[in-house]
Amino acid sequence: MGQESFIYSFVARGTMILAEYTEFTGNFPSIASQCLQKLPSSSNSKFTYNCDHHTFNFLVEEGYAYCVVAKDSLSKQISIAFLERVKADFKKRYGGGKASTAIAKSLNKEFGPVMKEHMKYIVDHAEEIEKLIKVKAQVSEVKSIMLENIDKAIDRGENLTVLTDKTENLRSQAQEYKKQGTQVRRKLWYQNMKIKLVVLGILLLLVLIIWISVCHGFDCTD
Repeated sequence: MGQESFIYSFVARGTMILAEYTEFTGNFPSIASQCLQKLPSSSNSKFTYNCDHHTFNFLVEEGYAYCVVAKDSLSKQISIAFLERVKADFKKRYGGGKASTAIAKSLNKEFGPVMKEHMKYIVDHAEEIEKLIKVKAQVSEVKSIMLENIDKAIDRGENLTVLTDKTENLRSQAQEYKKQGTQVRRKLWYQNMKIKLVVLGILLLLVLIIWISVCHGFDCTD
């Protein structure tokens, strides 16, 4: 990968280009400027447009737009990595001061060579940057999975809490039923014993009546 992978870059406040850099000639500055006019001014986001085997990559944040035109053979992630470096450097140098009052292309002399250096750095370290991007993507994916699992665990926890409450209620009801069953069985046992005693008393009374009757009919004395 050569430095010619990056064709053109600029930093703009709104639609005003404050600094730009390129070593090539062509209509890409005009196309990039047209794309800049169409960008949502209030959005903090990333955009990529494709035109004639080139990508026009934009990073928009806090009213500033950072652009790089690259060959379409260069991955979008590498272009965005370049824009992130340019943004950080630009904000460090001009944030809150000169950037807010600078006129069109007034920072070319100061910041143009800086963009050139960042282009060289990204090209020279493209392989390491791509590996880092993949690692970050994997970490982000793992984080998303973990958060999803935590949400599911929380949901399961709520369900388990509900189930535990229901189990406790059932246990309490079972204990109450058992207590009531014991009381009913005891009551039935007493009633049964009472009936048996009544029957036994009646039988004894009948035996006594029969014995008395027999004694009146016969002399039961010696």
